Amino acid sequence: MDQLPLEGMPRRLYSCTPSRLNTWLECPRRYRFAYLDRPAPQRGPRWAHTSVGVSVHNALAAWWREPPERRTPQTAEALLAGGWITDGFRDAEQSAAWLDRARAMVAGYVATLDPDDEPVGVERTVAVRTPVLALSGRVDRLDRRGGELVVVDYKTGRRPPSEEDARSSLALAVYAVASGRMMHSPCRRVELHHLPTGSVAGWEHTEESLERHLRRAEEIGAEAARADERHEAWAGPAGRGSRSRGRSADGAPPEVPAEIDALFPPRTGPLCSWCDFRRHCPDGRAAAPGKLPWEGLADD
Repeated sequence: MDQLPLEGMPRRLYSCTPSRLNTWLECPRRYRFAYLDRPAPQRGPRWAHTSVGVSVHNALAAWWREPPERRTPQTAEALLAGGWITDGFRDAEQSAAWLDRARAMVAGYVATLDPDDEPVGVERTVAVRTPVLALSGRVDRLDRRGGELVVVDYKTGRRPPSEEDARSSLALAVYAVASGRMMHSPCRRVELHHLPTGSVAGWEHTEESLERHLRRAEEIGAEAARADERHEAWAGPAGRGSRSRGRSADGAPPEVPAEIDALFPPRTGPLCSWCDFRRHCPDGRAAAPGKLPWEGLADD
């Protein structure tokens, strides 16, 4: 039988991304479905707003990989159209209309950029270790301005982000710490670039505020790691406790003992409407109505 770490023995580092930490914080049940249960529960349909966001991110990353003389608004539009993702839209007409909107979005944004101002990194994976965590993540863009690094994150949602969003973002703070340590350069400024409006929400961290975010990440990670260990002690490192059951006909998660399920309680609220696993969560379905895959798009 698998054993939990002995009292007083050092724990292994909890390997995670900011997304994994935020998932635990938002809803431990969704965390279990997404990261622990094997076979993984079947997810719901893909979201149209996610398709827009991924398509735009991919196009901007590809734009920076072009030689400077080809970094034009027209190239950005072509890259977006060539990689357009159609999942989640109501029909082909809606997809085409949003392709036009997204083309205008990326063309307008890259028109504000200097094509010769080469970023330090595009879709760059950064990582940092603490006594508790092995954290990693991927930065949309990493700029160098006046001898310091700046973390840039693209946003395509309907609501322009605020300065408070930039200040409070755990992910951006982790990226700043990891980037600074990996590249031995100061990295305190983080920015959210909202492509639909062209607005930029930024925040200048201090060493103290970055350290507070890192300590907060450790607190969240330590809590999640303890639940992970209990789940693993039941299921085994390869998930044999759940794997032996296989996936049900409706893709439902495996049954787990009540004491394990209690470690991953649902945190219900409006986000339940958008959860990929709501079909497997009676609490979530009772808490908020489901959404159609295209309802996350901004109003036409």
